[in-house]
Amino acid sequence: MGGGGTLVLGWGNPARRDDGLGPAFAEGVAGFALPAVAAESPYQLEVEYAAEVARYERVLFADADRSGPAPFWVRRLEPASVAPSFSSHSVAPGAVLALARDLFGATPEAWLLGIRGYEFEDFREGLSPAARTNLDAALAYAARTLGSGVLEEYPEGLRDDAAHNPAAACER
Repeated sequence: MGGGGTLVLGWGNPARRDDGLGPAFAEGVAGFALPAVAAESPYQLEVEYAAEVARYERVLFADADRSGPAPFWVRRLEPASVAPSFSSHSVAPGAVLALARDLFGATPEAWLLGIRGYEFEDFREGLSPAARTNLDAALAYAARTLGSGVLEEYPEGLRDDAAHNPAAACER
């Protein structure tokens, strides 16, 4: 399995201020109307997205990040073990990739983008001004890289460490 094109999955809760960065990113990418790029903005990632991810050559997961570098960061993402759970809701991006591989034989190129947010506690819509600035920078990156079909790590040379672990960096 695995087709062509790129899928952008920007998830989060727009009713929790900057937690809406993922959906705002997906909406911005959709507005580019790039050929062979699809964008979706679920409230959370679920196991069902494994089938959707399996249809694409490349996937870019995007979410708000509470503590990473501003304005955003991008890392290559590999399939991760799917830990047993009492729920099939809100699975990590690496787990979605592992399910796509295990269930559908698909191994798309995958990336995780964390956009730095600041206000998560208020129950109201609308990004904070600083988060909006970071979103604009992430969208400029997306226009350049998705348009060329070549995603890249950003900032260059920034590696995973305890403070910026892609498996946990986008937790709410």
